[in-house]
Amino acid sequence: MKTTFSFDNVLYEAAADAPWVFVTLPVEIADEIMESAPRRPGFGSVRVAVCIGETEWTTSLFPSKADRSYVLPVKRAIREKEQVDAGDTVSVTIRLIEE
Repeated sequence: MKTTFSFDNVLYEAAADAPWVFVTLPVEIADEIMESAPRRPGFGSVRVAVCIGETEWTTSLFPSKADRSYVLPVKRAIREKEQVDAGDTVSVTIRLIEE
């Protein structure tokens, strides 16, 4: 079972007034995660360890029906530390956390 995935994609704001910034996983990676990630109760979030640049943290991926994928929230503190924001392309590595 593959537990680590890497990809590049563009950060985007969830809505014009929202402070949330996300990156969407490529569909191929999302499909692999859906098949191999531990099932959690609730709405299907998946616990992950994430690395963007030199910054690592743990968070959850959230299913996105609109994108047929998962979205990864990227907090302001992470974006400021890595000097990236909505519209920038980031390199992301995620590792599934088995609970």
